Parts: sequence; C-alpha cells; structure tokens
Amino acid sequence: MKIIPFYILLLISLSSTAQNKIIAYATGPAETIKQYPIEKLTHIIYSFLKIKNDTLTFHNLDQENTVRQLIALKATNPQLKIMVSVGGWSGCSFCSDLFANDKHRKNFAKSTVFLFKKYGIDGLDLDWEYPAIEGFPGHKYDAADKNNFTELIKALRKELGNDFLLTFAAGGFLKYLNESVDWDAVMPLVDFVNLMTYDLVGGYATVTGHHTLLQDYRPGQESATKCVNWLLNKKVAAGKLIIGAAMYARVWESVPDINHGLYQPGKFKQGVAFADFKNYFNDTTGYKYYWDKKAKAPYQYNASKNLFATFDDERSILEKTKFIHHKKLGGIMFWELAQDARTDGLVDVMYKGLR
Repeated sequence: MKIIPFYILLLISLSSTAQNKIIAYATGPAETIKQYPIEKLTHIIYSFLKIKNDTLTFHNLDQENTVRQLIALKATNPQLKIMVSVGGWSGCSFCSDLFANDKHRKNFAKSTVFLFKKYGIDGLDLDWEYPAIEGFPGHKYDAADKNNFTELIKALRKELGNDFLLTFAAGGFLKYLNESVDWDAVMPLVDFVNLMTYDLVGGYATVTGHHTLLQDYRPGQESATKCVNWLLNKKVAAGKLIIGAAMYARVWESVPDINHGLYQPGKFKQGVAFADFKNYFNDTTGYKYYWDKKAKAPYQYNASKNLFATFDDERSILEKTKFIHHKKLGGIMFWELAQDARTDGLVDVMYKGLR
C-alpha cells in the first residue's frame, strides 16, 4: 500500500475546494446577511452598485457600510471572497450606450480598481441583461453590444490585472449563448461565469413549466444541462462554469387541472421565497408536491385554486451538485441569500452535496 504524503493530500483537498464554489448573490443590510451560514460560502456577490459619470460607486451610505461589514467577515472566514455586482434585470438601461464608447469603458475600469483598492473588495461581477438581445422591456440593445461587451471585459481585465476577480452573469438560454457573447474572446479573460439557469420560464410566460430544471426533454425547452453542454462544446473550461439555483418559487394562477398544472396555460401570480415554503406549500393550503424525474425538478399544484408553482428544493439541489461533480464544473451560485431559510436551508444542502 502506497502512503500519500500529507502535503499532497492537503493540496488535493484545497484543489477540490477551489473547484466547488458556492456563490451567493446578496442584497440588503449586512445584519441580515450575517444571519446565514457564511462559513459555507466561497463568494458573496453584493448586488447592486451603480455607475455614475462612468464611475462605479454605491447608491448610498447604507450600501457602503454594508460592504465594509461584509469585507470584515473575511477575518473569520478566510475562504470568503466579497465581490460586487452592477446591472441586474432592470438595472442596465444605460449599458448599451455607455459601453459602446471606449473612453467610458476605460473610465469605468479605472474607477473599479480605485473602489476595490479603497475598500478591499475582491472582484466585479457584470450583470448586463442582455448584450445584443432583448432583456428588460424598453431597455436598449444593439447587435454591436456583443463586441462592446468583449471590449469591456478586455478593459476591465487590463486594469484589474490578476489582483481582482472578474466574472459575469450569463443568460442560461440558447438565444443568449448564441448571440450575446463572444465566448472564445471573453472566457480566457474572466475567472468564471455565473449561468442564470433559472427563470427559464419567466414572469412573462403564459404557459407553465419548470423555471430552474436540470434536464430538458421537450422540444425548445431550456435547461442547465443544455446550457452547460453548449458551452462545453464551445471548449469553455468546465471549471469556469457555475450553474444557477433559485431560492424562490414562481407561482402561476388560472392553471387548469391537467397534468397537475405542468405545461398548461396560466398567468404569473407571484414569487415565494424558499424561507416561506413550509407556510405556503402544505396540505392545509391545498398544494400537493410532485417530482418530474425527467427534468429532475419539483413542482406543486393546488387543484382547488388552480395554482402551479415551480422551484428548487433540497432534492433538486442535490441533483445539481451531482451534475457539478459529474461534469467537473466550478460550482453553484444562486439568487439570492435573503430568500433562503436561515437554518436548514438550501445553502446547507449545497455545502453537503459539494463537500
């Protein structure tokens, strides 16, 4: 029997930990964020800062103080990286115009480094939804966005060097993958990409479906598997791919009692945080739980009120962690921390599945 030296085992352990990132997008005050199992996270991406006069900055003093407190968490959580994000679903109305200009891109990149050095921030996550294709209703988009996004990444990496992390949030659907990003040019310059493999059936949809499924099996259906395989076929490094999970359900109303509401017409009603699942989805409120073994995704249906819900839960998260191990991916991220249960939540399930 060959004895493996301790230092080699340590390196293997550290390497494994590096490959299994657990990344939390987080909003709100530091007092709320601190109530979650921070020790089980590798990254917190605080969302969202703003851009004013080409400059990355805070919206207000509360945000500034929150970031300072998050940075302080690293003293007792040495594994933790604190990043900030800019943009978001409704927060990038200016992106197409701003990042079309080389001077604006360079000014923004320089301001980012200045902010990071001042506060001790570890990196930037860009959440432009979306370059070159339609995102939030009314936001400008242009075919030139695709190249301008590449130039923005180049400008940021030039200023950030290797001292800071650079990532971006990517749509988890084929139209984005095909039209929004020059993957060959961008991926060598970023540390990883956060694949938003949730909201794949969004609030504007008039037919129900799984919004954060692992496996597709219907024509035209999007999924985490389809997204990952597309990128792997583009020779993107598996270790740079972070799949997404949702800390919330999407609920549709006026859904007929056919196939337990799955793939039926309906109207989006509301979101429900995972922390509220036990109160919202139970026998007394009329919901019944179902598991789609093909999609590896759960759903609930309320036949008395014709309500359908799609979400992640403990079972689907464990399936996603198995997929991460199988594909040797970089890890998992989620939106967002404050929607998780503070004890026995999905972060705990992620940690268990990836360790």
